[in-house]
Amino acid sequence: MKITLTANKKVKPDFSKLGFGKYFTDHMLVMDYKDGAWQEPEIIPYGPFQMDPSTCVLHYGQGIFEGLKAYKDANGKITMFRPYDNFKRMNRSATRLCMPELDVDKVVEALKELVLVDQDWIPTEPGTALYIRPTMIAYDAMLGVHPAHNYKFFIILSPVGSYYASGMKPTKIMVEDKYVRAPLGGTGEAKCMGNYATSLLAGDIANKKGYEQVLWLDAQEKKYIEEVGAMNMFFVFDGVVKTPELVGSILPGITRDSVIKLLKYYGKPVEETRVSLDEIQENIEKGTFNEAFGSGTAAVISPVGTLNIHGEDVIINGGEMGEITSFLYDRLTGIQYGRYEDPFGWIVRVN
Repeated sequence: MKITLTANKKVKPDFSKLGFGKYFTDHMLVMDYKDGAWQEPEIIPYGPFQMDPSTCVLHYGQGIFEGLKAYKDANGKITMFRPYDNFKRMNRSATRLCMPELDVDKVVEALKELVLVDQDWIPTEPGTALYIRPTMIAYDAMLGVHPAHNYKFFIILSPVGSYYASGMKPTKIMVEDKYVRAPLGGTGEAKCMGNYATSLLAGDIANKKGYEQVLWLDAQEKKYIEEVGAMNMFFVFDGVVKTPELVGSILPGITRDSVIKLLKYYGKPVEETRVSLDEIQENIEKGTFNEAFGSGTAAVISPVGTLNIHGEDVIINGGEMGEITSFLYDRLTGIQYGRYEDPFGWIVRVN
């Protein structure tokens, strides 16, 4: 693989004050699809792409992305969490948006090289990591509603801290009554750009009311819980963990899958099922609504302390992180950072 190193390295930020997605490393990986095949990947200095104003992705939104993380321990060992699963999911998204699939093994090996080139950017402070953003876009310079013939795949890296400014303090989320995220048969289970664009208005309205995220309902009946904009959702009713089942309009989260596997491994009851607003309200009335939390690559595990339903706030577990939420955060991050054994084969060594 061709590697071109930058002659002008950036000044690194204070790794104790990173926030999320604000800084980017010195290099990126790029790979072009043309003449019906992927070309060889290259590592080049981080920088802008030259795009024609007619580039397809700008007009028709044919673009997908992923998110995963790399970590470095005190001994300099660098690892990634479930990268093969991320690129397998990216291929499923590509199929849904009529885009070419990637060679998963080849891309993971190329990503390892990129992480090694910019390994000095991996933060080691508690709660930090190197966020990895693979992206694929339609790159034809022409108009017309049809699949493109040329695509650009690239990976950029960003040292990150907590996704939420409040860190592990329980978040406040609001059930969205008017807008919907994705109907059955749509692109809800693909990680495509348009899904996030359609979520922005409702998210902005929620933010202005003091809530961090929107909790989406199903598009048909507006009755069943689906997901939060950046996370899959979990609820604990009378000691049983429940998460909305994957019916085709919900993103199949890698962290979601990890949570379910962890719960089963440790013998804790967990169900993938339809979760309705009625069921939530029934458990509120009975006093059996124990905990709520979200899961995602960016936030890992995020406790929910306040749920706004039809304009009324419900305080969950006294507004504090619950026992199961705390257990899952400790176990999952413990595997990611190497504090605990990995019985699932999730951790992939880079060096």
